[in-house]
Amino acid sequence: MSVNKVVLAYSGGLDTSVIVRWLQETYDCEVVTFTADIGQGEEVEPARAKAQALGIEEIYIDDLREEFVRDFVYPMFRANTIYEGEYLLGTSIARPLIAKRLVEIANETGADAISHGATGKGNDQIRFELGAYALKPGIKIIAPWREWDLGSRESLMAYCEQREIPVDFSGASKKSPYSMDANLLHISYEGGVLEDPWADAEESMWRWTVSPEAAPDKAEYLDLEFEHGDIVGLNGVRLSPAQVLTKLNELGGKHGIGRLDLVENRFVGMKSRGCYETPGGTILLKAHRGIESITLDREVAHLKDDLMPRYAELIYNGYWFSPEREMLQALIDHSQKHVNGIVRVKLYKGSVQTVARWSNDTLYSEAHVTFEDDAGAYDQADAAGFIKINALRLKLLASRAKRSK
Repeated sequence: MSVNKVVLAYSGGLDTSVIVRWLQETYDCEVVTFTADIGQGEEVEPARAKAQALGIEEIYIDDLREEFVRDFVYPMFRANTIYEGEYLLGTSIARPLIAKRLVEIANETGADAISHGATGKGNDQIRFELGAYALKPGIKIIAPWREWDLGSRESLMAYCEQREIPVDFSGASKKSPYSMDANLLHISYEGGVLEDPWADAEESMWRWTVSPEAAPDKAEYLDLEFEHGDIVGLNGVRLSPAQVLTKLNELGGKHGIGRLDLVENRFVGMKSRGCYETPGGTILLKAHRGIESITLDREVAHLKDDLMPRYAELIYNGYWFSPEREMLQALIDHSQKHVNGIVRVKLYKGSVQTVARWSNDTLYSEAHVTFEDDAGAYDQADAAGFIKINALRLKLLASRAKRSK
């Protein structure tokens, strides 16, 4: 494959530093680096100096936090999306944004290829590449982990030493027990002792949340304001999407909320065990279902729940830019027109509970559900005919069974 210029998703760490030089040597091409700040909690600006030390002239460092939450996280949470009943898709939902920006930079710089540091065993290679092909069908993609013979951290370090690539070997040599990924929605942990599904995760592993046992003994209450299915305010203060998630992460972590230990089914076919911290997302999901409980029609709510697993699978498998995901998104967004109001949640020792909900668009009628005098709002005698009509097919089935004996 002939390549003149390639845009690399660059972190500044060992792997992507090696990839820069490997691309230059293997493809004799110019490399553009792109570093995204999506709320991973680490400084991204040092990547500029590292890229410059590698001879990179075109360096992109972008703050994508607001776009990430506004255009990716919030639309996903309007669907109450969870994968395989538990996973809030923190890694999955970040990949299409990175793919989108890689393609945009390729267009801006005249690059004919993009590159990433995802391995050939995981889901991320699929998410990056499906996203890129959907946005720019003719783009060339280079995935070094599927091509080179550097199969370990030690071989990467040796590669750096041989070529005098500036890497912090003191830090690189201390092998992290986990492969971690972080953004504003979550932090994930894989590898190390977690590769044994019988081994309990170490308490020292968790970074964002205290253990529920160590959380405050006093509960904390939050009022979350929704407009069209999105949180726009917290305790009476208007906040941007990224500000909302940042604050919810802080509060959820304080109360030990959002830990998950999961064995999931990767798209490539294998099962993998991962641990996740999603404090803000866990609160957001509970609160969103709370406001929907009084504003969504029953059949609309049930249809959304029926469609959600398919929607979650599309995101997990890398089909964010597919027509079927966009079609489902249009349906989901339409359902959120009246999802407005305030939800009060209680945070306490690892749990989040919805304790109150209010909306000008509520479908909840106290007059119809009261155990007191309803002043004629509901005629209980009507239930008899309703039950008989719905029982008709059951009666016919029972009659047939009796005749066949």
